[in-house]
Amino acid sequence: MTKKRESVFIRSLLVLYSLWTAFWFISSFLLLYPLMLIFLQKIAWRRYAHRLVRLWGQIFFVCAGMRIQVKYHYKPDRKKVYVFCANHFSYLDIPLMVVLIKNYFSFIGKYEIKKVPLFGYLYARLNILVNRKDRMSRATSLGRSIKALQSQRSIIIFPEGGIVSDQFPFMGKPLMDGAFVMAVQQQVPVVPISFFNNHHLLNDRTFLLRPGVIKVEIHPPVETIGLNNEDVPVLRDKVFDMIQNPILAYYGVDAPQ
Repeated sequence: MTKKRESVFIRSLLVLYSLWTAFWFISSFLLLYPLMLIFLQKIAWRRYAHRLVRLWGQIFFVCAGMRIQVKYHYKPDRKKVYVFCANHFSYLDIPLMVVLIKNYFSFIGKYEIKKVPLFGYLYARLNILVNRKDRMSRATSLGRSIKALQSQRSIIIFPEGGIVSDQFPFMGKPLMDGAFVMAVQQQVPVVPISFFNNHHLLNDRTFLLRPGVIKVEIHPPVETIGLNNEDVPVLRDKVFDMIQNPILAYYGVDAPQ
C-alpha cells in the first residue's frame, strides 16, 4: 500500500470513527433531553439536570472508547467551592471538564452557544454566557459568577478567552482577569488544570476525532485568602505558569523568554 493510499485509508477510518461518536453524542443527548428539560424548570431541580449532563458526557467517552488518565496533585472536595481554570486547545475540553469535575458548577461560555437548537437552551439555563467583546456583557457575567460562588456553586472557565492560540502547545497570554477577580473577591481557591493532548484527539480545524488516552493533570489549589484586586496580576501569572509549564515539559519545549 502506497503512503497516499495508506493516508486515505486512515482518514476514512477516522471519518467513520467520528461519525460513530457523533451518533452516540447526539442520540444520547436527545434521549436524556426530555428529563433535562423537566429539571430546568425550577432552580432547586437544576442540580439534577447538571447530573444528567455529566451522564451524557460519560456516555460519550465510553462510546468513543476514550480513557481519561488523570494525575492528581489535589482532589477537589465536592462540598467546597472553587474556580477551575484550564488551558483550551480543543472543543474536547468542554465535555472533558463536565466529566472530570464532580462539584456542582457553572461554565463561563460564549453567548453564541445559546443559538444552538435545543442544546443552547440547556446551556444558557445551567451556565453563564458572555460576549467577551462587549464590556457590559463581561461585567454582567462577572456579577453572575460572583453570585454563583456565593450560592456554593463552583465556576469553570477557560481564562485564555476561548481557543485563541495558533502556536500549540503555547497558551494564549496574558490570561483574562475575570476568573481571578471573582476568586479574589469571594476568597475562593483557584484550581489550575492542564490538558495535554486533547488538541491531537480533536483538532478544531478538521473536527475529526481520534481514539486515544486523554491526559490531564489537576494541580494544587492556589489560595486567595487575604488577597485583593491588586494581587490579581500576580495570581493570574502564577496560575498561567502552573498550567502551561507541565504542558511544555510534556512536549519537551522550552518556555519562551
